[in-house]
Amino acid sequence: MSQTDFLTPWRDVMVELVRGDQPDLSMRQWALLLTVYLTPGPHTVRRLSEDLEVPKPAISRALDALSIHGLVKRERDEADRRVVLVRKTPDGSEFIDRFASAVDASERSSDLGYY
Repeated sequence: MSQTDFLTPWRDVMVELVRGDQPDLSMRQWALLLTVYLTPGPHTVRRLSEDLEVPKPAISRALDALSIHGLVKRERDEADRRVVLVRKTPDGSEFIDRFASAVDASERSSDLGYY
């Protein structure tokens, strides 16, 4: 099996997402979304910028798009009102769960030789 064969399940899931009614996210938005959902918080624009090594304005633009889709939300930190926290949402959790299930199913069918 070649190294690129491992990408086939991911491609299949991405094509499924593009064809469906799911938000069409950029790579930066995906990286940000997965960082928020898969790494421990608290998440702030500054910390996300440092973690992803992307400028803060780019993080803010990506958060704007993710917020419009209801996948994340921003809230002021009650302890320090200057800090904006990036939080998970129920819709975002459901989106990530569906994506993970689709990747898992695609990888399992790939392992069975359906590709």
